Amino acid sequence: MKIGNIEFKSNLLLAPMAGVTDVAFRSLCIECGADAGVTEMVSAKALSYDNERTKDLLLTAPNETIKIVQIFGHEPDVMADMCKSPLLEKFDIIDINMGCPAPKIVSNGDGSALMKDINLARQIIEKCVKASSKPITVKFRSGFDEEHINAIEFAKMCEEAGASAITIHSRTRTQMYGGVVDLDITKAVKNAVKIPVIASGDIVDKVSLEKVKSYTGCDGFMIGRGALGNPEIFSELLSKECGYDRFDLVEKHVNLLRQYYPENFIGGHIRKHFLWYLKGYVGASSIKVQVSTESSIDKVLDLVKSFMRKNL
Repeated sequence: MKIGNIEFKSNLLLAPMAGVTDVAFRSLCIECGADAGVTEMVSAKALSYDNERTKDLLLTAPNETIKIVQIFGHEPDVMADMCKSPLLEKFDIIDINMGCPAPKIVSNGDGSALMKDINLARQIIEKCVKASSKPITVKFRSGFDEEHINAIEFAKMCEEAGASAITIHSRTRTQMYGGVVDLDITKAVKNAVKIPVIASGDIVDKVSLEKVKSYTGCDGFMIGRGALGNPEIFSELLSKECGYDRFDLVEKHVNLLRQYYPENFIGGHIRKHFLWYLKGYVGASSIKVQVSTESSIDKVLDLVKSFMRKNL
């Protein structure tokens, strides 16, 4: 797959997930085989106000050879200004979020709310394309709800507006993350445009990847929830070794976080990852309380690693 002048090798990407795809987790997934990870979605409005917490979302790792930032907002001029901001200069691709289903995002007119206003969405894309020499991509859903499935029309609009690629998550906004993705819609979107199309949703193993790949003919594939507690999914999809035992991978995750964030942030942040890493282990419920309440990160790490070793 090629987006603009950016070439991908495996065509596998880590999806943007709020509170998850920070610089450490992206770096870990890239070590395991992902071509790139997309940042957590970044508010263009907050960046315009020079918000320090928002700037933290722009940290990148040395192994991110392809850097992708995702921004969101509904004001065309604010979005365009951010696309030419020095804050985004280090990124190779700018992705626009037009698919987030979170109530807070939608109520502000951002994310998947833009699928209800295709003309405003077009203005945003056109202004961002004019403002930046970088490839502009767009991530969206099948529609806002079952009565308003407009992914094909939306995809064609993105292409006409100058987007270099699109990512389709074929669930409606009202579905959130329930049910299954509609591969017929994904396939129809792929057939409707000439720019690269990335399929997102329900890719959790080699079988599901092959199904999406063969049925839709998409150019790239984005893994989101399938990577939670399982960054080695990228190695599995590529039929190669990740290079780490599972308990060493957990420790690597903590050490990467420590390269970028203070201990008080890591303490709360890593616990949800620990619980994801433990998912599927028989008897894991016996240590979940300790994982959630123990104040020392190192003690929790030792506890999790010890449990994993005993339950290989």
